[in-house]
Amino acid sequence: MATRLLLVADTHVPKRARALPAAVREAASRADLIVHAGDWVSASVLDDLERLGPVLGVWGNNDGDDLRSRLPEIARAEFEGVRVAVVHETGTSAGREKRMDAAFPDVDLLVFGHSHIPWDSVTPNGLRLLNPGSPTDRRRQPACTLMTATLSTGEIRDVVLHEVSRD
Repeated sequence: MATRLLLVADTHVPKRARALPAAVREAASRADLIVHAGDWVSASVLDDLERLGPVLGVWGNNDGDDLRSRLPEIARAEFEGVRVAVVHETGTSAGREKRMDAAFPDVDLLVFGHSHIPWDSVTPNGLRLLNPGSPTDRRRQPACTLMTATLSTGEIRDVVLHEVSRD
Protein backbone atom coordinates (compact mmCIF):
# COMPACT_ATOMS: atom_id res chain seq x y z
CA MET A 1 0.00 0.00 0.00
CA ALA A 2 0.95 3.62 -0.44
CA THR A 3 -0.62 6.78 0.91
CA ARG A 4 -0.64 9.80 -1.42
CA LEU A 5 -0.38 13.11 0.44
CA LEU A 6 -1.32 16.64 -0.50
CA LEU A 7 0.66 19.12 1.61
CA VAL A 8 -0.63 22.69 1.90
CA ALA A 9 -0.26 25.57 4.33
CA ASP A 10 -1.02 29.25 4.61
CA THR A 11 -4.12 29.27 2.45
CA HIS A 12 -5.28 32.56 4.05
CA VAL A 13 -8.80 32.41 2.56
CA PRO A 14 -10.43 34.92 2.14
CA LYS A 15 -7.59 37.37 2.90
CA ARG A 16 -5.18 36.26 0.12
CA ALA A 17 -7.68 34.51 -2.16
CA ARG A 18 -11.46 34.33 -2.31
CA ALA A 19 -11.38 30.53 -2.41
CA LEU A 20 -8.97 27.64 -2.71
CA PRO A 21 -7.33 27.54 -6.16
CA ALA A 22 -8.54 24.83 -8.52
CA ALA A 23 -5.11 23.17 -8.39
CA VAL A 24 -5.52 22.61 -4.64
CA ARG A 25 -8.97 21.09 -5.11
CA GLU A 26 -7.72 18.85 -7.93
CA ALA A 27 -4.72 17.66 -5.93
CA ALA A 28 -6.95 17.07 -2.89
CA SER A 29 -9.30 14.89 -4.91
CA ARG A 30 -6.34 12.69 -5.95
CA ALA A 31 -4.84 12.44 -2.45
CA ASP A 32 -5.49 9.81 0.19
CA LEU A 33 -4.73 12.38 2.89
CA ILE A 34 -4.75 16.19 2.90
CA VAL A 35 -2.20 17.70 5.28
CA HIS A 36 -2.66 21.39 6.13
CA ALA A 37 -0.06 23.17 8.27
CA GLY A 38 -2.21 26.06 9.46
CA ASP A 39 -3.25 29.61 8.63
CA TRP A 40 -6.51 28.54 7.05
CA VAL A 41 -8.07 31.85 8.26
CA SER A 42 -11.61 30.69 7.42
CA ALA A 43 -13.15 27.49 8.79
CA SER A 44 -14.90 27.14 5.43
CA VAL A 45 -11.54 26.02 3.98
CA LEU A 46 -11.39 23.17 6.48
CA ASP A 47 -14.99 22.26 5.63
CA ASP A 48 -14.22 22.33 1.89
CA LEU A 49 -11.14 20.12 2.24
CA GLU A 50 -12.93 17.66 4.53
CA ARG A 51 -15.52 17.18 1.78
CA LEU A 52 -12.69 16.21 -0.59
CA GLY A 53 -10.96 13.73 1.73
CA PRO A 54 -9.47 13.03 5.13
CA VAL A 55 -7.60 15.99 6.63
CA LEU A 56 -4.72 16.09 9.11
CA GLY A 57 -4.31 19.72 10.09
CA VAL A 58 -3.32 22.24 12.73
CA TRP A 59 -4.20 25.83 13.51
CA GLY A 60 -1.83 28.68 12.73
CA ASN A 61 -1.19 32.12 14.17
CA ASN A 62 -3.82 33.72 11.89
CA ASP A 63 -6.56 31.24 12.82
CA GLY A 64 -9.34 32.19 15.21
CA ASP A 65 -11.20 30.34 17.92
CA ASP A 66 -13.45 28.58 15.39
CA LEU A 67 -10.45 26.73 13.93
CA ARG A 68 -8.58 26.38 17.21
CA SER A 69 -11.59 24.59 18.69
CA ARG A 70 -11.50 22.03 15.84
CA LEU A 71 -7.77 21.56 15.30
CA PRO A 72 -4.73 20.91 17.50
CA GLU A 73 -1.58 23.01 17.65
CA ILE A 74 0.42 19.88 16.79
CA ALA A 75 -1.05 16.88 14.97
CA ARG A 76 0.52 13.44 14.97
CA ALA A 77 -0.35 10.27 13.09
CA GLU A 78 1.30 7.24 11.51
CA PHE A 79 0.72 6.17 7.91
CA GLU A 80 2.43 3.32 6.08
CA GLY A 81 4.98 3.04 8.89
CA VAL A 82 5.92 6.75 8.68
CA ARG A 83 5.45 8.79 11.85
CA VAL A 84 4.11 12.19 10.79
CA ALA A 85 3.74 15.43 12.74
CA VAL A 86 2.26 18.72 11.57
CA VAL A 87 2.90 22.13 13.14
CA HIS A 88 2.44 25.64 11.85
CA GLU A 89 5.61 27.38 12.95
CA THR A 90 9.18 26.14 13.46
CA GLY A 91 10.98 29.46 13.97
CA THR A 92 13.79 30.88 11.88
CA SER A 93 15.50 28.80 9.22
CA ALA A 94 18.86 29.13 11.00
CA GLY A 95 19.19 26.13 13.29
CA ARG A 96 15.82 24.66 12.26
CA GLU A 97 17.13 21.12 11.75
CA LYS A 98 18.72 20.95 15.20
CA ARG A 99 15.66 22.47 16.92
CA MET A 100 13.25 20.11 15.18
CA ASP A 101 15.40 17.06 15.97
CA ALA A 102 15.11 18.03 19.64
CA ALA A 103 11.39 18.89 19.50
CA PHE A 104 10.30 15.85 17.43
CA PRO A 105 12.68 12.97 18.25
CA ASP A 106 10.01 10.33 17.56
CA VAL A 107 8.91 11.60 14.12
CA ASP A 108 9.99 10.70 10.57
CA LEU A 109 8.23 13.55 8.71
CA LEU A 110 7.42 17.04 9.96
CA VAL A 111 5.17 19.22 7.81
CA PHE A 112 5.16 22.92 8.68
CA GLY A 113 4.14 26.30 7.28
CA HIS A 114 4.14 29.94 8.36
CA SER A 115 6.95 31.31 6.17
CA HIS A 116 5.25 30.72 2.78
CA ILE A 117 8.70 29.56 1.66
CA PRO A 118 8.96 25.98 0.36
CA TRP A 119 11.42 23.87 2.31
CA ASP A 120 12.69 20.30 1.93
CA SER A 121 15.54 19.11 4.11
CA VAL A 122 16.65 16.19 6.25
CA THR A 123 17.98 16.75 9.75
CA PRO A 124 21.11 15.08 11.13
CA ASN A 125 18.83 12.56 12.93
CA GLY A 126 16.98 11.74 9.68
CA LEU A 127 13.81 13.79 10.21
CA ARG A 128 12.39 15.00 6.87
CA LEU A 129 11.21 18.63 7.05
CA LEU A 130 8.69 19.78 4.42
CA ASN A 131 7.06 23.18 4.00
CA PRO A 132 4.78 23.34 0.94
CA GLY A 133 4.81 27.15 0.74
CA SER A 134 1.45 28.79 0.08
CA PRO A 135 -1.00 28.17 -2.77
CA THR A 136 -2.44 31.70 -2.44
CA ASP A 137 0.34 34.04 -1.25
CA ARG A 138 3.78 33.65 -2.80
CA ARG A 139 5.35 36.49 -0.81
CA ARG A 140 8.95 36.68 -2.05
CA GLN A 141 8.76 33.40 -3.98
CA PRO A 142 8.49 33.15 -7.77
CA ALA A 143 5.15 31.29 -7.57
CA CYS A 144 2.44 30.04 -5.25
CA THR A 145 3.02 26.37 -4.37
CA LEU A 146 1.83 23.12 -2.84
CA MET A 147 3.56 19.75 -2.38
CA THR A 148 2.67 16.15 -2.97
CA ALA A 149 4.38 13.11 -1.50
CA THR A 150 3.87 9.39 -1.12
CA LEU A 151 4.34 7.31 2.01
CA SER A 152 5.06 3.64 1.46
CA THR A 153 6.61 0.85 3.54
CA GLY A 154 8.15 3.25 6.03
CA GLU A 155 9.55 5.63 3.41
CA ILE A 156 8.77 9.15 2.22
CA ARG A 157 8.84 9.09 -1.58
CA ASP A 158 8.05 11.21 -4.60
CA VAL A 159 8.13 14.61 -2.89
CA VAL A 160 7.23 17.17 -5.56
CA LEU A 161 6.80 20.94 -5.27
CA HIS A 162 4.06 22.15 -7.64
CA GLU A 163 3.48 25.70 -8.82
CA VAL A 164 -0.11 26.87 -8.37
CA SER A 165 -2.04 29.32 -10.50
CA ARG A 166 -4.26 31.52 -8.37
CA ASP A 167 -6.99 31.16 -11.06
